Amino acid sequence: MATHTPSMPMGRIAAATALCIASTTAWSQAGQEIVITSPLPLQTSDFGDTPLAKAPFSGISIDAQTLRDMGATRISDALRLDASVTDSYNSPAYWDMLSVRGYTLDNRYNFRREGLPISAETMIPMDNKERIELLKGTSGIQAGTSAPGGLANYVVKRAPSGNDETIRAVTATYGNGKSSSIALDLGARFGENKDFGYRFNAAYEDLNPYIRNTQGHRQLMALAMDWRITPDSKLDWEFETSERQQMGVNAYSLLGNTLPAPVDGTLNLSRQPWSVPGVFKANTGSLRFKQNLGEGWLWTTQYGGQRLRTDDRLTFAYGCSAENLWDRFCSNGSFDLYDYRSDNERRISDAFKTEVTGQTRWAGLRHDVGVSFMRQRQLDRLAPMQAYNWAGTGDIHGMADSAANPTPGDLNTNRSEYSNEVAVRDRIALSAQTALWLGLRHTAIHRSSARTDGSRAVQDQRSFNTPWLALSHQITSGVTAYGSYGEGIESAVTANRSLYTNAGQALPALRSQQLEAGLKGLSPSLRWQATYFDITRPQAGDAGTCDGANTCTRQIDGQAHHRGIELGGGVSHGPWLAELSGTWIHAQRENAVIDTMVNGQRALNVPNVVVRALAQYRWADVPGLRTSLRLSHEGSRRVLEDGSITLPAWTTLDLAAHYDTRIQGVRTEWTLAVDNLTDRHYWRESPKQFSHYYLYPGAPRTGRITVRTSF
Repeated sequence: MATHTPSMPMGRIAAATALCIASTTAWSQAGQEIVITSPLPLQTSDFGDTPLAKAPFSGISIDAQTLRDMGATRISDALRLDASVTDSYNSPAYWDMLSVRGYTLDNRYNFRREGLPISAETMIPMDNKERIELLKGTSGIQAGTSAPGGLANYVVKRAPSGNDETIRAVTATYGNGKSSSIALDLGARFGENKDFGYRFNAAYEDLNPYIRNTQGHRQLMALAMDWRITPDSKLDWEFETSERQQMGVNAYSLLGNTLPAPVDGTLNLSRQPWSVPGVFKANTGSLRFKQNLGEGWLWTTQYGGQRLRTDDRLTFAYGCSAENLWDRFCSNGSFDLYDYRSDNERRISDAFKTEVTGQTRWAGLRHDVGVSFMRQRQLDRLAPMQAYNWAGTGDIHGMADSAANPTPGDLNTNRSEYSNEVAVRDRIALSAQTALWLGLRHTAIHRSSARTDGSRAVQDQRSFNTPWLALSHQITSGVTAYGSYGEGIESAVTANRSLYTNAGQALPALRSQQLEAGLKGLSPSLRWQATYFDITRPQAGDAGTCDGANTCTRQIDGQAHHRGIELGGGVSHGPWLAELSGTWIHAQRENAVIDTMVNGQRALNVPNVVVRALAQYRWADVPGLRTSLRLSHEGSRRVLEDGSITLPAWTTLDLAAHYDTRIQGVRTEWTLAVDNLTDRHYWRESPKQFSHYYLYPGAPRTGRITVRTSF
């Protein structure tokens, strides 16, 4: 078993920083500035030509330079820059699970790639992603089905637009434990008139992170191309294939009725000699055609396809039969171990969308209109049986009395969903400063599910309309005020576990509603935003004892009501750059009947306040050098519904030095970063999942060094 060095000594970090700077002071060039919240339009907004500074909704766009600076290897790394985003049962070795405005995003409906829906029930690589977008809030004009928190969109790297522009870059990274990676990025245009362009990305990483016994590897190959058919026609296509294998990581839990002291987070507490890694394979691609129709009209047609194969495996620590506790660990730190294996899970997603946008005048007013149609399918095809078998006991100190028990004995559930969506939107210029925004989406869905033995077959066919409207007014040339109302539909599915009478089945549609009002300001050196939101959505709960096979039923039980204020902005002055965002959330349950005691109580795992901040300084004495200090603060959150146990607030500091230079004419970017500078031990989050209370420890102090050369 490989040994780990989870924490880099501060003296060694300082020495490496000095060496990095000293060895390259002879060659320098000014580095690029970090841009966290871009004024550019979002693909996910369906108002693609509207810059964020003037749009009647809240969102962020995180560019490639910022993703490199922070060493983002997954979307949860990137979106943690925004104070409205927190973790939600987000395991270090599993697909991302995030919460926005206190609502957990649905991995089957709340993620987009190139603006088209995908399944995020896999490990999605970042090496070929140009930027990450997040549209916050709920709106039927953006998605027919989604949780109300927001929509996240991956934008892939494309061929350069300039005829003579080339991209030749190699990036090597070591750190956050003993992981090491190398990535290649190539791009150029070719042909007699440079009508063709390409972008090729490849990456490989040996995974050996700060958490012990979680080794693995990942790899990616991706190619994006375009063809400028005529001055008015363009065809884009891209494809990526990726694979990741890694040992899983189980969360901690309460010890009886006690919240344990925070641990250092390096122990993989459920890992056994017989444990096997999870495997995530994905083939994903898209095709897009754009045709300029003249007089301001544009026709866009695109298709996106995704094929996922997963061996979902975990040595699962769950409950304490010795003390008859099923929602936490034993008071002495022991727990029951289960051998969970669900091999050959296949998920198929396809989406086809065609859209016409343009400008027209009607009733003396200018209208920016868009009409679109989208056809989508999602298929989950699982093996006939999965294994979820008792395998003995474990202990938070690493002791265990267990043996593998991999024989499949639990039925799976297959699901199919087809949907057709028609959307109409209109931005009406009431005056030079005031605009009315209207949207309506009609969605028709057909869903079916059945256990893999053919039992519990369910058919669900329905249609619904989701409206969205907003009013914006430009107070001054740089200040915009807006208010909006939107509705969304969420499609929850019962967990595929035998304890449920309706395992794997879809619940009735959950219609959410959101009110939002905001102010935005933008000037050459300052940008800021203040937003108030109010979201309600029906809540699912478990009725029954949930301590054996077919003993409980997932059903709708009251609603979740989240209100909050988001403040954010950035300012640059001379060599200084500062970014700040903060979110206050009042999240509570209402009208529950299964357990009326939760009414009026704060939602679990939702911090009352979140603050993210960044201070960056560009050193004039060392051209090309910039250093930054990043702060993350999350307030207290409830672990138990009655509030008797809460997770304390925590604050971490991340330090980074970036040095951009030229060595013999080759541009070189150096990054040396230290996360959790003070080596703070804390509980990062406290989700309740599958009727069990979990605790995820924060990462200890870790170091990372990255070198990127551009030829």
